[in-house]
Amino acid sequence: MDRVTTLSLIEEKKLGNKITALTAYDAPFARMMDEAGVDIILVGDSVGMTVLGRENTLSVTMEEMIHHTRAVSSCVKRAMVVADMPFMSFQISPELALENAGRLIKEGGAHAVKLEGGKSIFLATQSIVEAGIPVMGHVGLTPQSMHRLGGFKVQGKKSGSAKRIMNDAKAVEEAGAFSVVIEAVPVDLARAITDNLFIPTIGIGAGEHCGGQILVMQDMLGISGRTPKFVKKYADIAGIAKNAFAEYIKDVRSSSFPAVEHSYQPAAAKLKVVGGGSLKKKSS
Repeated sequence: MDRVTTLSLIEEKKLGNKITALTAYDAPFARMMDEAGVDIILVGDSVGMTVLGRENTLSVTMEEMIHHTRAVSSCVKRAMVVADMPFMSFQISPELALENAGRLIKEGGAHAVKLEGGKSIFLATQSIVEAGIPVMGHVGLTPQSMHRLGGFKVQGKKSGSAKRIMNDAKAVEEAGAFSVVIEAVPVDLARAITDNLFIPTIGIGAGEHCGGQILVMQDMLGISGRTPKFVKKYADIAGIAKNAFAEYIKDVRSSSFPAVEHSYQPAAAKLKVVGGGSLKKKSS
């Protein structure tokens, strides 16, 4: 079972094969995804919203990203593990970007890092790539820029913004990135970007013409509490879990759990209850 690499992903684009990617933030789900055969596991800063219950991704720290990346990378055998660089971990300077990217590789065990933005992060991307760390880009709707963009809205509907996103994608490729995520843009724009780049594109809310697709795990499993337009719900894990929780509560309250099969056999030395509820060995 060969490890997925930057070169193998570029080869998949040449062959016209679709690339699969999902987000994960812990070892159990990452292991299941890897065993199922997913190509890329992204440890996204979306952990702030999907796992930590925050309103957006902006408060996620480097320490949190390293923590979750280490959990994912500890059990993955085939997939490429990509770690998001959180807000303000790369925007200040190329030097800081390189330092933090190195931490995600060295301390987190990631195989690559992902940066949001295009032309504005050209130097940061270039610096990281030149140090030998693979970079995945991210253009279109970039959640770390949600305040500037006016929220989580489709991007590139007008010709001016579409041209800007195209130029951002080209800048990411020129800086040395091995792939680029395209989020929440019209189908025709995503197709044009895909056709104009050598590197693979990974779409989320960008239509079927991208070189691959990515979804947030909690969205596609029905446990995020929301279903964006571009998400296909592949399971209702929330419904299954709620039913299981309710069944457990009922069983405990009715004393049907734990049953004999869930309990250990009596000890060899019999105990008897004495005053105050304490236990004392029964004399033979």
